[in-house]
Amino acid sequence: NTAEILRARAEALLAQECPLNTDAAEALLIRALNVANHQGALAWELRSATSLAQLWQRQGRHRQAHTLLTPIYNRFTEGFATPDMTKVRRLLDELQRHLPA
Repeated sequence: NTAEILRARAEALLAQECPLNTDAAEALLIRALNVANHQGALAWELRSATSLAQLWQRQGRHRQAHTLLTPIYNRFTEGFATPDMTKVRRLLDELQRHLPA
């Protein structure tokens, strides 16, 4: 899957912890998100959005991350016990704690 390949490439860049890689990784994640959305691949869209939201969370962009992830998560009707979904739920809860009441 193209979206997952792009996401994995971005994660590999981020794992190198080189500040110069952050922008390239963000661009790859946005591309992965767009590809998954265009293909109607909701699971891959969620994974790409999760990686992008985690990046934004590390940058202190909590509202942007929450705004990105929430509507994608809300499109799911089942599978909430899967590892991907529990990870997203935890991330959304963490992000929510950083938003103004």
